[in-house]
Amino acid sequence: MINVIIVDDHPVVIKGLKEIILENFSNLTIDDASSGHELLEKIQKVKYDLVILDISLPDINGLEVLKEVKKRQPRLSVLIISMYPENDYAIRAIKAGAKGYITKRSAPDELILAMRKILSGKRYVSPTFLEQMIFDFEEEPEKSPHQKLSDRELQVMCLLGKGKCIKEIAYHLHLSVNTVRTYRARVLEKIGLKGTNELIHYVIKHGLTD
Repeated sequence: MINVIIVDDHPVVIKGLKEIILENFSNLTIDDASSGHELLEKIQKVKYDLVILDISLPDINGLEVLKEVKKRQPRLSVLIISMYPENDYAIRAIKAGAKGYITKRSAPDELILAMRKILSGKRYVSPTFLEQMIFDFEEEPEKSPHQKLSDRELQVMCLLGKGKCIKEIAYHLHLSVNTVRTYRARVLEKIGLKGTNELIHYVIKHGLTD
């Protein structure tokens, strides 16, 4: 029996994913978690074959959760499913240990294909993204400024882009206010923006809000 856990803080999303998966697998059980901390607690008690993990969680960023999962259970396969564009997060997720990355805009068939490949020991990225990666490698285009940010800088930028204040971000990320201010300053400098209003416009323009 294959044991899968879905991690997402939206019950409707979990219900929809469960229905799609159970229609296509007969030898599978599905658990769920609504936060990063809940997942980390569960993998200590239960043996899972696959984690389907959202990046945008209420307590810990999905990439940070992914890294912690790989520390605790290196052999546990993780499929990232997110609203964020592949161009901005897929490579980061795979470098952090994910076996695959799909967006929530993907067709149900792609979810099932990704799961089957990962459960058979392979990796999965969408054909469209793979083609783009090959094109980028051949053409060597200039990267978008935000693609040069660290994972934490990108995380802070996205939260600022959603209108979160520095104190809220500090609380959410378990960081000091001064640390968040430092990240904000680095982001503005690296991207070449003059303030939070320009940053919010940049985040919206590049589709970096969930």
